[in-house]
Amino acid sequence: MELNLKRLFARSMTGPDLTEAPPPPSPRSTKRRLTLVMLAGALAVVGALAAGYHVAMRPVTLRIAVGPASSDDIKVVQALAQALNNAPHSLVRLRPIQTDGASASAQALADGKADLAIIRGDLDVPKNAQAVATLRKNVAVLWVPPATKGKKAGSGITKIAQLTGHRIGVVGRTQANVNLLKVILAQYGVDPAKVEIVQFPANEAVEAIRSQKADAYVAAGPVNSKITSDAIAASIRDGGTPKFLAIDAAEAIAQNHPMYEASEIPAGSFGGAGRPEDEVKTISFSHHIVARRGVSESTIAAFTRQLFAVRQSLKNEFPLAAKIETPDTDKDATIPVHPGAAAFVDGEEKTFLDRYSDYIWWGLMALSAMGSAGAWFAGYLKKDERNNNNSQRERLLDMLKVARHCDSTEELDQMQAEADEILRDTLQCFERGAIEQGTLTAFNIALEQFHNAVADRKALLISLPQNLQRAGAQFRSAGTA
Repeated sequence: MELNLKRLFARSMTGPDLTEAPPPPSPRSTKRRLTLVMLAGALAVVGALAAGYHVAMRPVTLRIAVGPASSDDIKVVQALAQALNNAPHSLVRLRPIQTDGASASAQALADGKADLAIIRGDLDVPKNAQAVATLRKNVAVLWVPPATKGKKAGSGITKIAQLTGHRIGVVGRTQANVNLLKVILAQYGVDPAKVEIVQFPANEAVEAIRSQKADAYVAAGPVNSKITSDAIAASIRDGGTPKFLAIDAAEAIAQNHPMYEASEIPAGSFGGAGRPEDEVKTISFSHHIVARRGVSESTIAAFTRQLFAVRQSLKNEFPLAAKIETPDTDKDATIPVHPGAAAFVDGEEKTFLDRYSDYIWWGLMALSAMGSAGAWFAGYLKKDERNNNNSQRERLLDMLKVARHCDSTEELDQMQAEADEILRDTLQCFERGAIEQGTLTAFNIALEQFHNAVADRKALLISLPQNLQRAGAQFRSAGTA
């Protein structure tokens, strides 16, 4: 049966008390409100996802500790920071923190004052450090200056074992270079206490070597290090060339000290008259870019990806940038690799959906559950209203039965007025969603039957003489008494 609310309400206007009643609200407004609520919920979900995406893709600034001042390391890091900070859609930005050297940088990482740090692999590595990349590899270079007039070259030093009792100059003021020298001397049975070690700052090394402040020298840095090349060139005099001391026991040193590796200095590495004519065996160690354990895996993966992306663009201005290599991902690596860097190296870096799909899924599930719970709760709150409407419908059916035998038009008018009130309550229940279309259709059937019964009974009463009506009413009254 097609529900016609206008006709239904018009039929109810016959009662005396409904002449000023407002027209009932249309069911379309309920559907419109429901549509708006659903649209608002969908927009809220989309907004939450967009906000989550914005937060997840917002650039993260990482503090990187590096030093000392004016070193090649800090120049490379500053260039790298500028490239990352100016790159479009960069997910990671760098803020350099200058320190006194690799040891101070490692301490800053250990204390949580930095997220990244440039450290030496042959120094104590912080327990919370994880490798991200190898910045460069350094080699140890030992040499003896050529003889001057009236003096033999380095007092005849041709082997490391002959350094006992001599003065050895160390290029660079870091204690790490002194420790490196002591490891080499100990391997050859030379007591460090029986040699005199003199340190020269890198910017003073050339003048000290020209002044013959030591009998032999040691430097540590990349094979193409300008500091090492200038120091070797400063030791050339009277047309003679320096004597390079080979570390033939490099393999043994590497076995006893895992932070070192056996390596070689290629012939001609330092150019000019000071270059080695032949390959020289030595040991090497690395400078690492490490991250603090606890820094987000996705952040470090993004940084590693961007690091190797800009490396090529920096190598023309900073040749050291070309030396950046991926970290050792083996489980027995000296410095354990950061999971984010390992994901990049192994090609297992997670996308946005990979990282947050579980959160999105559970968020949608939670939203659906909340919607279902809200619908159930709303239905529960309308339970009493539905029960009341059911009782009103039963009352309407009872009035239908009474109307068919009623002998008083006044009583019929009173029932008509009550039916109008029931109609008003029923329409309000339908508007609020307490009852459904089928329930309203059933009520319409009952209301039409009641109106028909009232109309038929009134027509019958009007057609009867007044005295018969009164007699019938008195007879029924006497019967009930």
